[in-house]
Amino acid sequence: MTPDRHVLIVYGSRNGSTAEIGRWVGRTLRERGLAVEVRDVADAPADISAYDAVVLGAGVYMTGWHRDARRFARRHRRALGSMPVWLFSSGPLDTSCDEREVPAVPGVARLAHRLGVRGHATFGGRLAHGAQGYVARQILRAGKGGDFRNQDAIRNWAQGVAAELTWELTWEPLTL
Repeated sequence: MTPDRHVLIVYGSRNGSTAEIGRWVGRTLRERGLAVEVRDVADAPADISAYDAVVLGAGVYMTGWHRDARRFARRHRRALGSMPVWLFSSGPLDTSCDEREVPAVPGVARLAHRLGVRGHATFGGRLAHGAQGYVARQILRAGKGGDFRNQDAIRNWAQGVAAELTWELTWEPLTL
C-alpha cells in the first residue's frame, strides 16, 4: 500500500476548462492512493503548509496565465519553493499539444524556474458557446472554438506526478 501524501491542486479558470482539467488530475492522483484536494485559487487556503505537494494550473489568456493563479504563486512562493510543485497550462485552441510538447509561456517559464518546479505541461483548451470575454466571443464567432483537451495526455501526465510522489515515499536507500 502506498502511503498518502496530501496534494493540493489549485487552478485559475475563467470558463471552466482548466477547472475540469484540475479535477481530472485530482481523480488520477486519488486512483494512485494520494489524498487530494482540488480548489479554485480564489478559494485556496491561506496557509498551504499542511500539504506535501502542490499542482498549480491556469488557463493561458493572451500569452499570460490567469491572474488569480499568478497571485497565488506570488503569495505562496516561499512555501511552494520548499515542496514538490508541478504546473500545468491550458489554452491552445488547436491540436498543437497533441502534435508536440508546447512550452510554457515566458511568464510561466520564469515562475517555474523561480520555484524550482518538478515539471510543467501545456494542454489544449476548450472554448464553448457562452464563454466570457470579448476575445472569447470573437474567437467563437470566427468558428475557432471547440474542445482540444486530450484526457489521455492529461491522465498520463498526472500518473507521472503520482509516480514521482509515491516513489519518494516508498524509496529506501541501499545500504552497502
